[in-house]
Amino acid sequence: MPALFTDTGVFLALEGGEGAGKSTQAALLVTWLESLGHRVLLTREPGGTEVGTILRGIVLDNATGELSPRTEALIYAADKAEHVDSVVLPALAEGTVVLTDRYVDSTLAYQGAGRALDIAELESVARWATSDLRPHLTIVLDIDPAIGHTRFEGADRIEAEPLEFHQRVRQHFLDLAAVDPDHYLVVAGGGTPDEIHRVIRSAVEPWLGQAVR
Repeated sequence: MPALFTDTGVFLALEGGEGAGKSTQAALLVTWLESLGHRVLLTREPGGTEVGTILRGIVLDNATGELSPRTEALIYAADKAEHVDSVVLPALAEGTVVLTDRYVDSTLAYQGAGRALDIAELESVARWATSDLRPHLTIVLDIDPAIGHTRFEGADRIEAEPLEFHQRVRQHFLDLAAVDPDHYLVVAGGGTPDEIHRVIRSAVEPWLGQAVR
């Protein structure tokens, strides 16, 4: 199945480890895009649909306990399939700028590198679930997991994994970005929110020509 970079709308993904500041940067990016007159949809994985909200509860709630890594990966894949079919693709078809907080790369990093599943097998499942729809630009907010974990209180089922797990996740995000620099931006998470936003804005702007205003 060939990779699909849609020619309607603009598809952006925010990725990164825990405490990297994705929520802050998503809000700043949406505000800026709307100020330019763009229609913007901010969504997330897991949880961008009614079904996804249920699946999010399963994989993130500490009460779930241990899951087989394959079970966990398939739950995330089911969320992505519903999300892309019912939310992302319809919005892109209308020329919307779609910004998703996490996408396929999170599955590859967390369930692949983190859970030590076979990356090639996992990617095949995740790409099938999303009809191989690729973001025009994936923004990776990079932060040392030891620092990121000091930025929030409490931990969900994934956040509570040991530091070594999150170090593997971080490295895999960087490895993915290194392979396809035309479609990735890696931003060090140590700057101020405004500094990081300006870097992101400069990278996003060239893609906006095909979005409807």
